[in-house]
Amino acid sequence: MKPYYSISEFYKKKFGEKVQKISVSVADTCPNRLGLKGMQTCVFCDVWGSAAYPEIRDDELNTQITALMEHLRRKYHANKFLVYFQSYTNTFVAVKKLEAYYEAALEHKDVVGIVVGTRPDCISQGLLDLWSNISKRTYLSVELGVQTFNDIFLDFLKRGHDSRCSMDAIEKISSIGVDVGLHYILGNPGETDKDIVELAQISNRLPIHNVKLHNLHILKNTTLEKYYLDGKFQPLDLNTYAERVRLFLEHLSPQIAVQRLGAVSSRWDELVAPEWTRYKMKTNQFILDKMSEKGSVQGKLLL
Repeated sequence: MKPYYSISEFYKKKFGEKVQKISVSVADTCPNRLGLKGMQTCVFCDVWGSAAYPEIRDDELNTQITALMEHLRRKYHANKFLVYFQSYTNTFVAVKKLEAYYEAALEHKDVVGIVVGTRPDCISQGLLDLWSNISKRTYLSVELGVQTFNDIFLDFLKRGHDSRCSMDAIEKISSIGVDVGLHYILGNPGETDKDIVELAQISNRLPIHNVKLHNLHILKNTTLEKYYLDGKFQPLDLNTYAERVRLFLEHLSPQIAVQRLGAVSSRWDELVAPEWTRYKMKTNQFILDKMSEKGSVQGKLLL
């Protein structure tokens, strides 16, 4: 049994069986990349915009869903699926177009819901109305790339929004009865154990359902690569990162599901550092072993 509340457990409770996420791509940019309102591309973002399957990201949506559904059915023996609109900013598209994408996804027989990945500063009233309507007839979850609630770190990452914007977005989405997930990045310059504990404590006070953890890693052709080569940024070693994750989980409410313990670079040719980001299972096991050594479980130090 895992020492934390996994997203697979969360889905099994909600749907009564194993459910797998299908990561698809429909968006091809975001406000940062377009330089709107003086924004800059996030320091960590590469040309793929977090696309899980870049080799098929340009395929028609139904083609992506069908291909990935069969792949994941064989690999994980799952029979029910959530379509996850993952890459770039999935709400940086006309609402009517988004509605058509959602309806197309829901037409697939074994799809039991939708997950939307987006930014806190791309939430319109029209979008909230659409999500509210969709959630009345199927499961809908929104995952926000807040990354951190520390405005100094947000400025370093060139996110183009502040923590107040993230808080407002979470409140608006929660108010329409939609599940909220948050993506966090650990390993920002100057980050301390106190920052990690505060991040968990803030999470506990928010109306959220899950979190996803990423280590700040360096990909080719990103601003972060320039910082790294100039000696302005150094990524965390695996042991330090594992300790940060352990500390975060010990202070995180056991009611909040955890999607992922760390980032993984599936495109090895684009990874600059750290080397351990190549290996998902090895990294996960290292963190789990570290937690086992310390007798750590999620919520252990929750006050």
